[in-house]
Amino acid sequence: MTQKLFTPNFILLILGQLTSLFGNFILKLALSMYVLDITGSAAVFAGILSLAVIPTILLSPFGGILADRADRRNIMVVLDTLTGISVLGTALLLSGKNDLALISILLIILSILGAFETPTVQACIPTMLQGDNIIRGNAVVNQIASLSYLTAPMLGGVFYTMFGLQPVMYASVGCFIVTAAFECFIRLDYQRPARKEKILTIVRQDFTESMRYIIKEQTSIVKMLLLTAISRFFVMGILLVGLPFLIRTVLMLNAGYYGAAESTLAIATIVGSILAGLLGTRLQSHSPSVLLTLLGIFMLPAGIAFLLPVSPLIRYGIILVSFCGMQIVISIFSIAAVSLIQQRTPNHLIGKVMAYTSTITLCVQPMGQMVYGFLFDRFHNTVYLVLLPTAVIIGAIGLSATKFLPAPESDFYAQ
Repeated sequence: MTQKLFTPNFILLILGQLTSLFGNFILKLALSMYVLDITGSAAVFAGILSLAVIPTILLSPFGGILADRADRRNIMVVLDTLTGISVLGTALLLSGKNDLALISILLIILSILGAFETPTVQACIPTMLQGDNIIRGNAVVNQIASLSYLTAPMLGGVFYTMFGLQPVMYASVGCFIVTAAFECFIRLDYQRPARKEKILTIVRQDFTESMRYIIKEQTSIVKMLLLTAISRFFVMGILLVGLPFLIRTVLMLNAGYYGAAESTLAIATIVGSILAGLLGTRLQSHSPSVLLTLLGIFMLPAGIAFLLPVSPLIRYGIILVSFCGMQIVISIFSIAAVSLIQQRTPNHLIGKVMAYTSTITLCVQPMGQMVYGFLFDRFHNTVYLVLLPTAVIIGAIGLSATKFLPAPESDFYAQ
């Protein structure tokens, strides 16, 4: 009998993700606008955010261990409740004198809590779903995140303009409490460990076991993590740094064009998630290499646009189509990669392995942003020298990846 995708547990999980992500997005936007208002520097908030990522990077492996050792439902309930309490406490303490310090502390606390929540949520999906539904489930979660990203910043900006920072923070507190309430009704199988061990012993044993599994027993996971890191390095550098630079600095178009591009990319992410869900098991072992090759192909027009004698608006249109294609492909790639890793990892290791995925992504993404920030500054007047070689490199990596990924007939996605 085929398992339903929208089981009661999964419905509660996605409802919780919807409210949680919405609360996070409106909170981060309001905080960024407030810091900009009181300091006049967007770089200050960017610096605070960069520092706040460090706890997530350092603590994610421990979050994975907790996700595999404790009741995942209880972990999510506690973490979302603590998030709501932290935001509420900060909102009540804001006075205008120590606001920057309080916001910095809040972001660090949220980073610490996120290090434990992300691997736990990702570990819940293969527990709730099976087979092809794991891919579709990840696609639905990705669509929820994209919808929240599409709507929350706009609403958060309106609420902040009308009511100020504290009311927006109170609204986000409500979102986190509602999330915790949804999660209270999730029912997951959990067996309490028969014996109690010292924390350091648990950490050492779990880390050793999980690393042995992915390095020696399931090397395909390491290969997929490597491809994920490569894609994040190149694509996030191009999308997050290149898009605003190309539109605002190179083409000298106003902020409205950039806002339209961001909204269009959010829609492209949703389209990619829907396509990933529709493809399901047709995303086989060779799919990541094919998707990386497509990624390079979609990037080519963006570079070629700056070699053509056309107007800035036409270049803008070419870039937008090119980047939307890239966004669709990277969405499918991310869902396929995460689903593949989840399906190839046993339940007692899934939290730790997903934590490694999050850690690698968090480490590689800022590296890509720094490298491409330097490259776009260096080749300001010849940006095609950045875009075209990157497209060729990504395409070449995709083609070569077919040699070390398992063959399609090996049923890589099988349970």
